[in-house]
Amino acid sequence: MSSVGYRQLWAVDPGGWRAAGAAWAGLARPLDRRLGELRAATGRLGDGWSGTAATAADTRLNGLRDELASIAPALIEVDQVLAELAGGLAVAKARLSQAVAQADAAGLLVDRSGAVRVDPARLRPTERSGVAAAGVAAALRAALDGAAAADRVAADRLDELARAAGSGWASPPPPGRPALGAAPTLVSAWWSGLTPAQRRWLIVREPALVGRLDGLPVAARDQANRLRLDAWRTELLAERRRLLSQVPPGPLALIRLRGVAGRLAGLDALVGRLTAGEVPRAYLLGLDPAGEGRAVVALGDPDHADRVLTYVPGMTAGLDDASGELGRAARVLERCAALAPDERSAAVLWLDYDAPDLLNEAASAGQARDAGPGLHRFQEGLRVSHDGPPARQTVLGHSYGSLVVGVAAREHGLAADALVFVGSPGVGASHAAELGVPPGEVWASSAPDDVIRAARSPDELGRRALFGAAPLAAVLGWPGRTGHELWFGHDPADPGFGGRVFPSGRGGHTGYWEAGNPALDGMARVVLGR
Repeated sequence: MSSVGYRQLWAVDPGGWRAAGAAWAGLARPLDRRLGELRAATGRLGDGWSGTAATAADTRLNGLRDELASIAPALIEVDQVLAELAGGLAVAKARLSQAVAQADAAGLLVDRSGAVRVDPARLRPTERSGVAAAGVAAALRAALDGAAAADRVAADRLDELARAAGSGWASPPPPGRPALGAAPTLVSAWWSGLTPAQRRWLIVREPALVGRLDGLPVAARDQANRLRLDAWRTELLAERRRLLSQVPPGPLALIRLRGVAGRLAGLDALVGRLTAGEVPRAYLLGLDPAGEGRAVVALGDPDHADRVLTYVPGMTAGLDDASGELGRAARVLERCAALAPDERSAAVLWLDYDAPDLLNEAASAGQARDAGPGLHRFQEGLRVSHDGPPARQTVLGHSYGSLVVGVAAREHGLAADALVFVGSPGVGASHAAELGVPPGEVWASSAPDDVIRAARSPDELGRRALFGAAPLAAVLGWPGRTGHELWFGHDPADPGFGGRVFPSGRGGHTGYWEAGNPALDGMARVVLGR
């Protein structure tokens, strides 16, 4: 790249690109409202007008409505493109800063054009200094090449969008669709055979399918699912109205009302994160407001990251607190960025299973077994949709989520390079070798005051929670058993399990993500492979 590229990269503001993308995405909601108004106006027009002219007008209005609807994915795609450009530029700037720091440590100077030379005030030119200068120059070129590559990818995608504006945003695809639950490789092959216009048609017309198919690009799933946000909220509001219509509402209706209120609040909190222009950008990969509610959300684009974390939460997790669970994934990602600013990392909250709400439910591995095929398919989908060299994939399970991860790994296999268990009640295995990942890539941590360590069964955990501190429990005759068996097999944080253990500070069952806890750095280092 030319010396102008060096000066440009120093001056570029990735945040400006992120803000521009968020502004484009912000146009999708007003567009959707206008489409709703157009639908209502068309309906009123049909009520009082019939005949040939009315039919022609209806056809024209429906066509106009379809054209407007097809623009929405493009607006979201611009946001995705600019957010990824911003991420690429941020990594390139970090690499540039490291190269300049490397030069300074070696007694070298980097001038405004990006040329490297010996600082005459500190060194005499020697063969050794020449080698150092060549190394710094190579690091500078790598940083500039990375910025150029990010710019080129963004330009190509925006050019394709510009061409689509002239030739038509969307066109119907050929018949035939993969079924939900199809193998990600088959889904990816089907998608690859479609034109961009056909893909946009599917995103607009069949978002429920596109948004849930493992193996599709993260960008396509995000576009489809964002188009359904208003429909999901409408669904919850309708459920609330049905419950409120019961006069007087019975005890069961009141319980359900509280559940609906929690899911509404959880959905609104997620929407806030999706539309806030946060760094890194959030991608909505799945959502279901039914039952306790489910959500799959990525921070950063896993398809273009060097490192990808999938976090599986445990007991009581649901849509009502999905934003809080996403915050745990975000804290690991923040540590990854601090430890390796020159690498692109992404983190996914995978809450696509029915997590236990009560201790009697948590006493069974049934819900973990039910979740296994879905987690297996999701991880396979991440491998298939990834663009470029394979990312390092890490799957992290907390509490009952560690059993979900362990059972999926043992019974179905996981596309993962490392597994991490924190606060685990057991992972459904007696030894790390049963989990199917490379030796030395099964990790665990357990806080010294995590009640899971003392309570060897859900029943005992309930008693300890009820009666408080462990000494009181001992007085009542309920001491923890000796040995290394937990609820669901050998303690993965015991060296005898065959994995590797990293330390945790005190913080109870949920303190692993607290600032200053060494467990947080431990999780981030596993994600980075360090």
